[in-house]
Amino acid sequence: MKTATAKTNKKDKSPDADRYEIRLSGSGGQGLILAGVILAEGVGIGDGKNVVQTQSYGPEARGGASRADVVISEGEIYYPKTMKLDMLLALTQEACDKYYPDMQENGTLIVDSTLVTQVPTKKYYGLPFTRLAREEIGIVMVANVIALGAIAELTGIVSKDAIRDAVLARAPRGTEEKNKRALELGMSEARKIKRK
Repeated sequence: MKTATAKTNKKDKSPDADRYEIRLSGSGGQGLILAGVILAEGVGIGDGKNVVQTQSYGPEARGGASRADVVISEGEIYYPKTMKLDMLLALTQEACDKYYPDMQENGTLIVDSTLVTQVPTKKYYGLPFTRLAREEIGIVMVANVIALGAIAELTGIVSKDAIRDAVLARAPRGTEEKNKRALELGMSEARKIKRK
């Protein structure tokens, strides 16, 4: 499967020809809103691209549906909401079922294979983010950071230095090392499935 990157199509002069739309989705408590903010900061501050980040919570803060959308462009972003997703991260089965129809035909789907067992397509990347967080890092709450590492590796939409700096800038004091390890774990696990 090809990795997706945001590239400007020189032949297409439309203002959003290089627009790249991402949705990070799952349930409240999985840290997806924070992950969206970190990704937007990595892309915008670290890589210098234009970026807009929006978010939506379910009726309950913890356990309800949660999503963060990130729109990236080299040029102006005239409409801040997502229209057709280039990349979807689904950390729950409910999120996968709900948001998969919003994807572009050749979009990149990344799922948490720990929690998403029925994937609606054969073209996807599955990584056990929750299990890796629990078993390798010792804290489930860094599954979102592992996912950010995988996104950086699989899509190339954000540079590795920029996402690392953004993660460390947002990591609570005393958790920097665990977050750094989580990000690197996501990248290394994604490299393994990319080679297949």
